[in-house]
Amino acid sequence: MFIIGAAVALVGAAVAIYYARAVLTLSHYDARAHLVVARRILDSLMPGWQQIGAVWLPLPHVLNMVPVQVDSWYRSGASAIAISIASMAVGTAAFAWFVLRRTGSVSAAAAGAALIMSNPNVLYLQSTPMTEPLLFGTLLLAVALTADWVDRGAPPPAHAPGFAIAAACMTRYEAWPVCAALIALAAAVLLRRGSGLSSTAGALARLSAYPAVAIVLFLLNSRWTVGSWFVSSGFFVAENKALGMPMIALDQVREGVYRLSGVWSVWPAYAGAIALIAAFALSRSRASLVLVLALAAAAALPWYAYFEGHPFRIRYSIPLVVACAAITATAIALLPRLIRDAVAVGIIAATLWPLSPFDRSAPLIAESQRDAQNSVGRRVVTEYLRTHHDGRVIMMSMGSLAHYMHDLSSIGLDVHDFLHEGNGEVWKAALEYGPRAYVHWVAIEETAEGGDALYQRSKTNPRFLEGFSRVAEGGGVALYRAVVTESGVRKSGSPSFRTSGLPAF
Repeated sequence: MFIIGAAVALVGAAVAIYYARAVLTLSHYDARAHLVVARRILDSLMPGWQQIGAVWLPLPHVLNMVPVQVDSWYRSGASAIAISIASMAVGTAAFAWFVLRRTGSVSAAAAGAALIMSNPNVLYLQSTPMTEPLLFGTLLLAVALTADWVDRGAPPPAHAPGFAIAAACMTRYEAWPVCAALIALAAAVLLRRGSGLSSTAGALARLSAYPAVAIVLFLLNSRWTVGSWFVSSGFFVAENKALGMPMIALDQVREGVYRLSGVWSVWPAYAGAIALIAAFALSRSRASLVLVLALAAAAALPWYAYFEGHPFRIRYSIPLVVACAAITATAIALLPRLIRDAVAVGIIAATLWPLSPFDRSAPLIAESQRDAQNSVGRRVVTEYLRTHHDGRVIMMSMGSLAHYMHDLSSIGLDVHDFLHEGNGEVWKAALEYGPRAYVHWVAIEETAEGGDALYQRSKTNPRFLEGFSRVAEGGGVALYRAVVTESGVRKSGSPSFRTSGLPAF
């Protein structure tokens, strides 16, 4: 187990260096945005817990909020990448322990790590500040610890599996259906082994309490931060052909998995799932192996997103690549010893044949560079700010341009140089009444997802940008600067904006 984890960490570090040298580490706009959200908790006009946010789940940003205050780590993403590499090492080691403890098969445990870490899309993700690697690590750890807890008869308390499940649920939303399935399968295993209904219900109540408390705290934070219990809309344009079409949405999830991993990764997982269900039915001692099937429930989130019209994103199928690898490897452990090693080697070879672990044209890497052209275009805006910024605050939507906020760190701008949604009432007042009483600069995303909140406000209120002039544009971003008179006095609107009791910047 330790050897597998250490090997994965070494491979992960080497691959991370490879992608850093290829200047692909921060290609995905969300990679930069996650760094900004982590940084803003302590580096903001109004630092504090409210900066954790209410759209993305908090654990990745809380873990990175202190390390990312180091400028070099913030700009390079180094601390977040270290978290990604460590997460994959812990997750694969936990999975190896899960298999070894129940089957004694070293080849199956090693096959799981090999199948996960040989996929170029997974390798690329673990080399970035993205949050999926932490999801994989916490989910695999949750499966292993829950299986151990169930095998011990589900004794109180359920600290180890409970905290692992809660951690996964605070990392990414895909974990919510996975952990629900994991708890349900744990109940099935307990009942299969003869546990009574009341004792099973009690055990599951203890286990479920951990993620329940975590989710309630998240919902409360959302309510306190943005005034809504749960933010479920407003961050994409419903333009997917699968809108309202469940089967088309399912086909898109399936398409994502096949494009990311190929037939030889998916079909063995189908066969493995059947084998694990059969083992559950035929053997009480091996019944807990079925818990690994919970990982497949990650399909629920992209399916629902596409059904709601969210644009297709191949990245949303990446948790299923890990699920297929784990299910296949667990099923290999059920084979007779005489053929187990040969089958493991054969599946690994068949999986690797169409894939190159260092393929820079892999689907996820290609998708991650969707913003590359816009990044080049925004250099015009960046250059203008580099030569003209006077130290005064810039109003910018973090929901749309967090990645560009990170880009601007290259010219010395920190998160506290921006007025964004995390600044609560000040942001709302500036959005409602106009920014001229609060900031000297405004940057607006005008194209992506139909334009950001500032763009939409400028269209509904022609006076929104009164007192500002457009000074630069590029890559979909327009930069406005406050107009000043010849005497140096800034033009502004009604002075009543300054009497609201809110600070002006």
